[in-house]
Amino acid sequence: MKARVKLIEGVSFAGQSESGHTVVMDGSPDSGGRNLGVRPMELLLLGMGGCSAFDVVHILRKSRQQVSDCVADLDATRADTDPKVFTKIHVHFTVTGKSLDPKRVEQAVKLSAEKYCSASIMLGKTAEITHDFEVVEG
Repeated sequence: MKARVKLIEGVSFAGQSESGHTVVMDGSPDSGGRNLGVRPMELLLLGMGGCSAFDVVHILRKSRQQVSDCVADLDATRADTDPKVFTKIHVHFTVTGKSLDPKRVEQAVKLSAEKYCSASIMLGKTAEITHDFEVVEG
């Protein structure tokens, strides 16, 4: 996998993925940024959420569950001193669908956390990661 990050101006950067997609990253105003994009550490957290949610939906659909929506709300804590790594991350999944089996949702969340989500497993080397979920009919 390859990626490229290029300075735009100040501390704003354009990150381009190997698949050709671009995201703008910027620092906070107190670090010289102009709030023109997502912070790099926010992007890392979003990546973990996307990886986990992708897994949960994929696993549930493979088991013939009728998923219509999946939201992963993440709440993270970082260390107070440099390097300010994530120390705790909690992921709350809200999975919506028709007649979803809560046991299958629980299993999908567990499989993502323990086996499939590379981002979560990698961040788990420095952070305590917890998960919970709710099932919504719809």
